Amino acid sequence: MNNLNNSILATLVVLLLWRVKEIAEACSCSPMHPQQAFCNADVVIRAKVVGRKEIASGNDVYGNPIKRIQYDIKQTKMFKGPDQAVEAIFTAPTSAMCGVNLEHDSKEYLITGKMESDGVHVTLCDFVEPWSDLTHTQTLSLNQRYQSGCDCRIVRCQTLPCSIGGPEECLWTDWVLEASHRGKQAQYFTCIPRSDSSCNWYRGSHAPKKEFMDIEDP
Repeated sequence: MNNLNNSILATLVVLLLWRVKEIAEACSCSPMHPQQAFCNADVVIRAKVVGRKEIASGNDVYGNPIKRIQYDIKQTKMFKGPDQAVEAIFTAPTSAMCGVNLEHDSKEYLITGKMESDGVHVTLCDFVEPWSDLTHTQTLSLNQRYQSGCDCRIVRCQTLPCSIGGPEECLWTDWVLEASHRGKQAQYFTCIPRSDSSCNWYRGSHAPKKEFMDIEDP
C-alpha cells in the first residue's frame, strides 16, 4: 500500500513540475497600441505567406538543435525597413515560445518585427494582423501618421484612476472603457505632437491641422 501511495505521489509531483515548467515557459506580452508596435519595430510590411518550413538555427547550451519556423513571403508594400524587399520571416515553433502561426494562402498580413543578423524575426508580442482586419484609419496611418507620433509616449490605463505623467504622453483607455485592447483608440486614434510639443490623440483620415487643439474627426 505504501509503495502504491509513493508511486501516486511521485506521479503527481512530476505532473506538477511539468505544469509549473509549462506556465513558466508560456509567452507573455504587454499589450501595445498599433502606433507603439509600429514605432518599436525595425520592419513593418504588408505581405502574403507563400510557404512554411521548419529549420534548425544552431544549438542550445545543451547541444540540442534550436528549431525555428521560416515563412516565405511575398511582400506587397514596405512601410518601414531595409532598402531591399523582405522574402522570409522567422518565428518560434510554438505559441508557448511566442511563435506566430500564419496561414499560407491568399490572405495578406500586416507584419511588424525585429531585424536580426539572420533576417526578420516576429513574435506574438509584435503586431501581426490579417490586413482585412485593419480599419481604414489604421491602414492610412501606416504611411506617415504613426511615424509622426513616435516621439510621443502612449501610456496604457489598466485600472481607474489613471493619469499621464507628462505633456508628451497620451492615455490609452481602451481596456478600462471597453475591456479590450482593440477598442476605438487602437482602431481610430493616433498620438501625435502638437505645435507646443505636447502630445494628444488625433482622429482622422487626413493630415491634422497645424494647430489642432484636441480630437479631430474625419
